[in-house]
Order: sequence, then structure tokens, then C-alpha cells
Amino acid sequence: MNKSRRVRRWWITACVLIIAAAAAYIMIPNPFHEDPDWKGIDKPIFVKGELMDYTAQGTGDSLQIPLPVLQAEVDPNIRYEQATQSIILTSNSSIMHLKEGSTQAELNMKPVQLRFAPEQQQQIMYVPLAPLKQIYHMDVHEDPDTGAVILMRAGDQIQYASVSAGGSGQTAALRSAASIQSRVYSDVPDGTHLRVWQTGDEWLKVQLDNGITGYMQRKSVQLGELTTIPVPAIPDNRVQTEWKGKKVNLAWEAVYEQRRDPHTIGKLPGINVLSPTWFEIIDDSGNVRSKADMEYVNWAHHRGIEIWALLSNGFDADRTTEALSSYENRRRIITQTLEYAKMYQLDGINIDFESVYTTDGPNVTQFIRELKPLAAEHSLVLSMDVTPKSNSELWSKFLDRQSLAPSLDYMMVMAYDEHWASSPEAGSVASLSWTEKAMRRVLEEDEVPADKLILGIPLYTRIWTEKSENGQTKVSSKAVGMESIANLLADKKLKPRLDTATGQNYVEYKDKDATYKIWIEDELSLKARIALARKLQLAGIASWTRSLGDERAWDTLSEFK
Repeated sequence: MNKSRRVRRWWITACVLIIAAAAAYIMIPNPFHEDPDWKGIDKPIFVKGELMDYTAQGTGDSLQIPLPVLQAEVDPNIRYEQATQSIILTSNSSIMHLKEGSTQAELNMKPVQLRFAPEQQQQIMYVPLAPLKQIYHMDVHEDPDTGAVILMRAGDQIQYASVSAGGSGQTAALRSAASIQSRVYSDVPDGTHLRVWQTGDEWLKVQLDNGITGYMQRKSVQLGELTTIPVPAIPDNRVQTEWKGKKVNLAWEAVYEQRRDPHTIGKLPGINVLSPTWFEIIDDSGNVRSKADMEYVNWAHHRGIEIWALLSNGFDADRTTEALSSYENRRRIITQTLEYAKMYQLDGINIDFESVYTTDGPNVTQFIRELKPLAAEHSLVLSMDVTPKSNSELWSKFLDRQSLAPSLDYMMVMAYDEHWASSPEAGSVASLSWTEKAMRRVLEEDEVPADKLILGIPLYTRIWTEKSENGQTKVSSKAVGMESIANLLADKKLKPRLDTATGQNYVEYKDKDATYKIWIEDELSLKARIALARKLQLAGIASWTRSLGDERAWDTLSEFK
């Protein structure tokens, strides 16, 4: 019994001693030091305390930042074109074009001189700091001792602080992890300047000016000023000033080879913008053909109607591939379009690119990014026509609506051709439920703001013909305007009925061996489309096309204000 008690006491004593030793160990800070993993690397780059995979080169005014870091951390839309060794930087107010090895550059398509040229080293492109600061308004701290580069972007919030170690001669440990058992990177003197990147109840993640980033106990840090790297104000454009609080009520004007005398058009109540199809890219080099008419512009301006002339790609996929493939070609398109805009005193440009290969989608987006600052510089409203979302090649898949929206003042959704000209079955051009779904997908899936979205409205109707041939039903159609449908109904004494499935008036009749089906675009459907635009709080409506409407259309559409 006595021996058993002695053994038990011994074990209890040993356990108490072990626990006490462990507790003491936990309370004793680790005194050992180590260097950060990047120590010895030349010109390491840090963003919010995180080490980048690439290093900088040069120093001071000659400092250069590697393109992969810029694309990952500053602007994913920085464009590098290998064929011409071109670098294109864009913002809402500027476009800058740089070339490898050249100090000659362009800012908003005007020549500028750089002190240092972009350089390529070991297949990595390096961009000089000066143009980056000019376009992106970023800030950089470069440490003279370690060469570390701390990159701070416009809009970044930075919490500055200093070490509070108890007075002169005292230090605080900067550790590799948020624990006193972790190794020490540096014993930091009292008063040393810090940037705080993460906060916690007991530990802060901080960075020294020399680039070393680690963890310091909160009690050893005195928080200072919270600053934001300034984001430059973008000057208001005409949409923020002249269009503020107003709804767009646009009608496209289909212009073919024969000139239209504007004085024969008549009144267009409610219409405040006309978009004539005047400009077209005509070759692989990006040359633009014009059918603009100064008399038409004067006629419209005299009636208080703006002209947002339309630029198309000729709906030629191969031509579009070549014309948008390089900065030089895109520059040619933009320069010629702006010259026409100035010549004809235009108020805006409406882009309508259709029949585009999916692989060329990024080039379309880049074209709009490059056009945006120059359109704003010329006080032009920039809009673009897009189709409803679908998996259709050439027609829809190439459009990155979410990426396009920031560079556009307005986006017109051409919410029609639910059943297109060669559709295998008869149906509405744009049923109301299909139209609402199309608009909601762009609003919700692509997050395009409602105050940028414009509802495209068809003023045409398809007359569908169904014939039975060899035991099969063959379907064909033709598109006609509102007046033609009104005349057809009167001539044949047809009485439409409401088709609740589409929200439109519908008529069907037989003639000889054919059945004709018509989902009608009239006051009923136009009022429903206006109601939809109001419900979704859209920026406006746009009608295709003016020549297919009649007085009933303009009187009805004028109710949208």
C-alpha cells in the first residue's frame, strides 16, 4: 500500500512539473530569429503586404514594373499585343499606347515623350512607372536599403501606424506568425513607421518600409492616420449633365443607298434621339465609310433631337477579325469615326457589331475601352447595341456585356427576333415574357445597371406563312411595318384577339392552300413594353426602325418619359 501511494505521488508530481514547464514555455517568447523567404531577392514587389511572383527592375525614376503584376493587381485589362509589341493602358478618361524599346508614346492618340521605354527581359515585359502613375494614379514606395517596392493602388485604404515599445531604445518583435512562439523577423525600434494590413484582437499584420511583413502584438502598435490613395475625379460627361433625370427615347434610322429627305419624315413626338446607320467598317484595315447627311443633322437639331450615328462592322465576321486585331487598326476606326462626328456635329456614337466570332469578343471589348475616353473627350454619348443572352455563335456569345458596361454610357438590348426571319416555326418577334426575361438576365446575371440599359423595341411584325408540302409543313416569313399590318387587317376585315401567352394581339387566316399567322406590334404591345421599361427602371427605349413605325407608334411611345 505504501509503495503504491509513493508511486502515485511521484506520477502526480511529475505531471504537475511537466504542466508547469509547458505553461512556462508557452509564456516565454521565442527568442530565435530568421529571415523572410524573400531575403536576398533583388527588387521584390509587395501589394498589401503580399509578395508578388515577379520582381521590379531599375530604381527611382527608372523603376519598371513587370506586366504580369500590373495585370494581376492593377488592371486586368492592360493589353499587350505581341505582334507589334504594343502595350495599351486604358481608363475612363485616358488611353495610352506604348511600344517596347520606344520612348515615343500616345496619350489619347496624341504623341507624348517618355523618359524611359518599356523593356522585355527574359520574356517578361517591364513598364516604366511614369505612364502607370499617369493612367492609374498608383503610388509606390521604394526602400533604398532592401530595394523592396511597395505598390499602392488608387482607392487602396492604408492604415499607418508606429511602433510603441515603451520609449527610446526599446524594440518590439516582428514575428513570422501571430504567436510569441513564432520566430522573429526583426526587433523593431520604438517609433518605427508601419503599414497595417490586417487587424485582430491581439495581433496585427504589419509591414515595414523595407518590405518585411509579419505580425506584431497590438499592444506594441500605435495606430495613426487611415488614408486612401486618391482616385481622381472623372469629369462629368453629357450623360451626367444634359441627360440627368431624362429618359432616352431613340429611334434607329435605317439608311440604305438612297438618301432620305428628312423633311418628308413628319412629326416624331417623344423621340429625342435618332440613330441613322451612317458608318460602316469596310475593310480589314479598319477604314470607315460614311453616308452621313448634314441636312438630316440640321433637321433633327432644329427639332431638339440628338443624333447618335451608328457604326457597324458590316456584319462581316472575317473583316471584323482583322479590323479589330491590332491597336493600329482599331485606332484607324476610332480616328475616322471621330473625324466624321466632328464634321457632322454629332451628339453620340452607337456601336452595332453583329456576326462576330466568339474568339473576337475580347477585341470588341477592347475597342470599346479604347473608344470610351476619346468619345468623352469629344462630348459624345457612347452606346452599344447588344443581343439578348444566348448560346448563339456569331450573334450573342462574343458579347461580354458585364465587361462592356463600364465603358458605355448606354447599352441597348435588341430585345427582338425571338422568332427570326428563317425560324423553323412561326412565333412572335418578341413576346412580352421573353422580352422581360431577356432584360432581367442582363440586369441580374451581367449586373449592368438599370440606368445604363435601354429596351430595344421592334416596330415590325413578321407575317408567317405555313404550307403543307409532301406531308410536311414549310414555314416562311416576311417582315412588315405597322402601317402594312393595319392595311392588311382592314383589307381582309380581320379582327385580332389577345394572345395571353405573348401579351400581343394575334390574327390568323387562310388563303388558298396557306395559313397565315401574325403576332401584331401595335399600341397594345408598345404600351406593355413601356410598362416593362418603367417597372425595370430602365434608362430608355429604342425602336427599330423609324420607317416601320407610324403615328400610332410615336404617340404611344411618347408616353415614356
